[in-house]
Amino acid sequence: MHVTGTAPPPAPAPSESLAAPVGDPQGPNGSRHARRFGLPVATALVMGNIIGGGIFLLPASIAPYGTVSLVAFGVLTVGAIALALTFGRLAARDPRTGGPYVYARGAFGDFAGFLAAWSYWITTWVSNAALAVAAVGYLDVLIPVSGHRWTACLAALVIQWLPALANFAGTRYVGAVQLVSTVLKFVPLLLVAIGGLFFFDPSRLGPFNSSGHGAIGAVSASAALLLFSYLGVESAAVSAGEVRNARRNVGRATVIGTAGAALVYLLGTLSVFGTVPHHRLVDSTAPFSDAVNAMFGGSWGGWAVALAALVSMIGCLNGWTLLSAQTPYAAARDGLFPAAFTRRRRGVPTVGVAVTVVLASLLTAYNYLSGSGRVFEVLVLVTTFTATVPYLLATAAQLFHLVSGRAGSVDRGRLVRDAVVASAAAAFSIWLMAGAGYAAVYQGALFLFAGVLVYAVMAARRERAAEPAAERRSA
Repeated sequence: MHVTGTAPPPAPAPSESLAAPVGDPQGPNGSRHARRFGLPVATALVMGNIIGGGIFLLPASIAPYGTVSLVAFGVLTVGAIALALTFGRLAARDPRTGGPYVYARGAFGDFAGFLAAWSYWITTWVSNAALAVAAVGYLDVLIPVSGHRWTACLAALVIQWLPALANFAGTRYVGAVQLVSTVLKFVPLLLVAIGGLFFFDPSRLGPFNSSGHGAIGAVSASAALLLFSYLGVESAAVSAGEVRNARRNVGRATVIGTAGAALVYLLGTLSVFGTVPHHRLVDSTAPFSDAVNAMFGGSWGGWAVALAALVSMIGCLNGWTLLSAQTPYAAARDGLFPAAFTRRRRGVPTVGVAVTVVLASLLTAYNYLSGSGRVFEVLVLVTTFTATVPYLLATAAQLFHLVSGRAGSVDRGRLVRDAVVASAAAAFSIWLMAGAGYAAVYQGALFLFAGVLVYAVMAARRERAAEPAAERRSA
């Protein structure tokens, strides 16, 4: 059965000029540094942002729960794929820079769009600080830097500013760094993920459930540690204005990148579980190093994996730095963020990059100077909550289009499939919020309410700016 009649035209969407004109190979400013991303780079952006440095620690983090944690991996993967498919459908309908912000604003108006942009922006710069601090631990294996907190702080700041400089150079260089770093980090990851299967010993897996809780409780508990691992599925959608043939390639890059990252996660974790004895894995601080040493002998695994982790994190920071500027850029074009965020150079919103890296640097310095890791850990957990706010708003926008008949499809079967996928993505987003924990939800809510004040100021300024124009029209 098909829906008869013509679908209603889509609502006017914000920032019509965000993306470069279709067919312009050099981006909106005509610079050769602002070339648009093709499918390979867009896919690398998604995979590179999902797979940061966390994968090098994940097997040891979830080992105390036993192999039941692999079930949690599977559930999370299904939810992440559902979210990726939803972003693909939304990008096909509205292929402009901004991702969840554009989708939420187009469906629900300015306030919902602002909340999506605000919460996503918080996620990006706090995550950047977290990645930089974590990268210092791997750098210390290669070059001792953690002997003094000032040295470690300086190293973390350098690690943040190098990707920022690549962004200032233009999207051409962002794409190049992203592609190279993604390829390089997959060499050791695939070595363990695939090579480890040849050394796999089931006797090393340990118990199925060693958490002391029921199976469902163990899945939920281990999933809480894995939630942060899938942040980044929206990467191609957020940068849709810089992707060639975005209506087609954003969806493909999102699904391929998410599925590829999930495959590496699952195979890598399974291989480590099967090569490192469970009692050793529980206490391991470098599980991939231990796996390589168990596979080939020697002690060179720690150095090799540390180098791979460092490359991985710098590549991840490179992509997240670009994404951290794209959302406020889109919001600023609509008057919801300060106008300074609209400034671009060589295809990159430079003010957004600068403000983001400064905020992340201040947070990094605070982390080292305070001498307390607990504050920073809570802020990292907050990113899980703040990221799911735009996820949930985006999936709600998709459900809104489907139920209202504005999805643009006349195929009833397709509508039902899209509704099921969007519902699964919404449930996944809510689960992410719950998994972040009470403290993170509390802190995240405070961040959101602070954003309400910013929105009030920006809305008042827009109202004042509109009054003279209205008076001139009435005169």
